[in-house]
Amino acid sequence: MFFSLQREGSHVSDMNGELINAYLMVKDRVEELIENLRQHRNDEEYFYRVRRWDPALLTPIQRASRFIFLNKTYYNGLYRVNQSGGFNVPFGRYEDPTICDVECLRTASAALGNAEVSECDFADAVAEAGEGDFVYLDPPYVPLSATSSFTAYTGNGFDSDDQQRLASVVRELSDRGCWVLANNSDTSLVRELYADFNINVVMASRSINSDGNGRGAVNELVITNYDPDEFGGS
Repeated sequence: MFFSLQREGSHVSDMNGELINAYLMVKDRVEELIENLRQHRNDEEYFYRVRRWDPALLTPIQRASRFIFLNKTYYNGLYRVNQSGGFNVPFGRYEDPTICDVECLRTASAALGNAEVSECDFADAVAEAGEGDFVYLDPPYVPLSATSSFTAYTGNGFDSDDQQRLASVVRELSDRGCWVLANNSDTSLVRELYADFNINVVMASRSINSDGNGRGAVNELVITNYDPDEFGGS
């Protein structure tokens, strides 16, 4: 959403410290990052060696480079960490992934140059949002079933209490006069939490499921406090 709109004065935030560090390095030190990324290779033994590196012992550039490399080469687009925050997704076996996309990195750097980037809770991120501001919220989704809750985006997770807190923040933003858009899974909990908002169903492609028959297009919800038709559709 940010890269599509690219509005000056935007605020980009997330609770995943590795992601935010990568954004900051792309924003402020992209040429150093490109140079470091060029050392990586698409090799299984090398992948697991890099995966074992402790981010706390790396420089910010090395951390960002490791994060991007793992994201380009891990299995099936899945991002998952254990309770200690350790990345634990297996090797992806892609034939020729683009580990260092120079043009994309430089374009992203230019876009991020006009944005504030921070690691923080979503409630803190939108604390100063006011009338007329557009807020997009893309949380970890409510699991569709008990067996689909194996993923964790951060070591602390994102549980039902967080989902309810998020819904409360969405209501507060709406009361302040913000334009709000949020995504989530199509579950009874999500529909209940946002019953007072506009809920639109979209089909999204999903390639991750313990049952191969469960992969493919699934329903997702787009939640707004405005009528999407006023803006040319959802």
